Amino acid sequence: MEKVERLISIIMILLKKDIVSTKEFAQLFNVSKRTILRDMETLSLSNIPIYSVHGIHGGYGIMDEYKVDKRLLNSSDLENILTALGGLEQILISEEVEITIRKMEAMIHPKSRKGSIQLSFYNWKGRSEILPTLKICQESIVGKNLISFDYIDKNGMTTNRMVEPYQLHFSETSWYLKGFCLHRQSYRTFKLSRIDNLNMNEETFNPRDYALEQDAASYQPQLVAIKALIAPGIKDQFIERYGRKSIESHSSEYYLATIQIPQNPIGFQFLASFGTNLEIVEPKSYVEEFRNYLLKMVDKYS
Repeated sequence: MEKVERLISIIMILLKKDIVSTKEFAQLFNVSKRTILRDMETLSLSNIPIYSVHGIHGGYGIMDEYKVDKRLLNSSDLENILTALGGLEQILISEEVEITIRKMEAMIHPKSRKGSIQLSFYNWKGRSEILPTLKICQESIVGKNLISFDYIDKNGMTTNRMVEPYQLHFSETSWYLKGFCLHRQSYRTFKLSRIDNLNMNEETFNPRDYALEQDAASYQPQLVAIKALIAPGIKDQFIERYGRKSIESHSSEYYLATIQIPQNPIGFQFLASFGTNLEIVEPKSYVEEFRNYLLKMVDKYS
């Protein structure tokens, strides 16, 4: 174990326990007592409020003021946070998330009740394969390093980009990188799964006045209000995405859903995923475009 990792572990143990002896630490980390004494000196010099207790039951502790205020976060609160982090861990695929989870677990009493909520996500192979790209992007954002890569757009065209990375964004099932493209001289959003040959440059950049919210808004597609007849079997999916107020009774066989959706291939793909369980009824212009989209799909198999 590296020294930095050992120091962090010592802090987390002391946050959980009152007094821990030098012998206990030495056995836990498989190092000498002298090494532990040097670690404690290092922590004290780093302004971590470590104090020592002499005697047969002596050892080291950390000032109560440094510990989590139990009035603000109790074991139940920590368990709830861990439940959320534990479920999202499969999406975040980040070493930092795993370290955070382990630290918080150390703060909960081992006899505490187990969480009553479990979150599960699809364990897609592509998520693990994209980890190196995600890690380079994270390091580049923190270090303010320029990155270069080949980007393949939705039409299959490849261009080389040099980008100032600002933010990683996860939306529904995909990771995106938001940054300033030096070739386009404007802010762009890049889908990580379309990035090839990614490299972090030694050259750094001075961050621009980057308005994330304004930038995010500029990438929202124009939405169109449509009405569609939906079968009872997919009602729950529309409730989850659009809410109960978007659905009303129509007949014994169908509900009528009123939703906002893009009038482009992204919207068409979403609606087509429901197959014969959905029928768009208005506006007519949307019905016609959606029909043409489906005919082109059928032509592939003619």
